[in-house]
Order: sequence, then structure tokens, then C-alpha cells
Amino acid sequence: MKVITTIDEMQTIMNKERKNGKSIGYVPTMGFLHEGHLALMKQARKDNDLVVISIFVNPLQFGPNEDLDSYPRDFEHDSMLANEQHVDYIFYPSVKEMYPRPSSVTVTVNERTDVLCGKSRPGHFDGVATVLTKLFHIILPDRAYFGLKDAQQLAVVEGLVNDFHFPIEIIPVPIVRENDGLAKSSRNVRLTEKEREQAPVLYESLLHAERLILEGERDPKMISSVIEGMITENSDGVIDYIEMYSYPMLKELPSLQGKVIIALAVKFSNVRLIDNLILNLE
Repeated sequence: MKVITTIDEMQTIMNKERKNGKSIGYVPTMGFLHEGHLALMKQARKDNDLVVISIFVNPLQFGPNEDLDSYPRDFEHDSMLANEQHVDYIFYPSVKEMYPRPSSVTVTVNERTDVLCGKSRPGHFDGVATVLTKLFHIILPDRAYFGLKDAQQLAVVEGLVNDFHFPIEIIPVPIVRENDGLAKSSRNVRLTEKEREQAPVLYESLLHAERLILEGERDPKMISSVIEGMITENSDGVIDYIEMYSYPMLKELPSLQGKVIIALAVKFSNVRLIDNLILNLE
């Protein structure tokens, strides 16, 4: 495994590998790797000759009330985990390397951002789309891997790739879950013991909603009410949102049809958890 810190060297190596006929799988990260990231790397390893990950805490996607400096970083641990997954290259640039001067061009995302978590983070996905545009051009992957836990980000990335005609296949990877169904997250350690016992109700409520839909229920308001009742009756969490949209366009549906996402966010005392299910009703 080789760690590369400059854009010029990364582009030179990637161009050489592509000319040698190697397929490249790419996993973009901001570091502090967890099992969700490892699942992406494992899938990339299965599908490609080479696996590249990037570790870059992107300042453009942090809002004014989000502390960039306090974002957790542990490159030594990250590189050890990447090596265990047989990653070939880690692209690990500095902020100055990625943004040596104020940007003359940035990317603005016009769709798929005014719902779910994007409502409370204006400009966040503009930062994501801008840095991914840069990273895609630097690494030139055949495939890029994103977790379905952040389904809104995946939807935005698919829109970016389609609109700008990147020759990249976007591979969604299923949510990694604990044995009791709770979506794995580095934030789960911030749950109290009681909250950790309650937290699986998020996924249980989504599965119950899925059963109702498969039995023929199509009213988003009715399904949302059932989910809300399950969560409020079985946990101390405060619901941030329960929303249903078409996927990946993230448009409101008066009646559920086609491919849909059921997504929720719940605030506990020290952490906010998200989860979702995507169903194809065609």
C-alpha cells in the first residue's frame, strides 16, 4: 500500500495504471474509518484490479456552525485498517494541496438537497459535489463506492455523475448493521446504555412500514404516523424527521409508487441517528 499526498503524483500513477489496463475502484472518505467504510473497500476489492481510497476532511462541506477543527482524525489507525483491506493507494492530500488558492469555479447542486438532512445544512452538498469533481478527475476511477446509509449523498453524487457525464459507475453498498438491526455508526458510542437498548426501534419501525407498503398501503402520511408512534412509544428519542420521497430524485409523492425512500432522523441525548429503507414498488 502506498500513501500519496500530491495531486501530480496521484494523477501520474493513476494514468499509468489505466494505460496498463488496470480497473480502479475508488472509495472517498474523510477518514476516521469504521465498518461502513470497510464494507465499501471490501466491495471495491472484489470488483477491481486496484483499490484507491482518499482521506480528506473537506472544509467546503462544513457549515458556519459545524466545527471543522474538531472533526475526528486518526490517520495511523485509518492506514492500518486500509492495509488490512488490501487497499493499493491512499490519496491523503492537505487542504493547501486541494485548495491552493480561492476557487474560481465551484459546483452548485440545485436538486435533491432541500429535503432530509440537506434542509438543515445549506451549502453542504455544494461542497461535496465540488470536492468529488476534483477527486474524480484526479483519480479517474472506473467505479466509485458509496454507502446507502447516506442515501441523500448518494442521490446527489448520481446526479453529479449523470449531469457532468463522468465515465464512472457509482456502486451503492448496503447499510452495515449490528445484530439487532441498528445501523452501524461511529456515533453509536455516544448513546447511553438505555438509549442503545432503544435505538433498534428505528430499523424496526422501517421494517414495519415496509410490511404495510408490501400489503398495499400507499399513503405516506399514514405510514409516517405508524413509524412515529413506534419510535415515540419505544424510545426517548426526539424525531427530527420522517420523510418519504421518490428515489433518487427525492420528490414528494402523494401516493407511494416506483422507487421510494423512507428515511428518518432521531435525536437522542448526545447523538442524532439516521436510517432509511429504499423500496422498488414497480
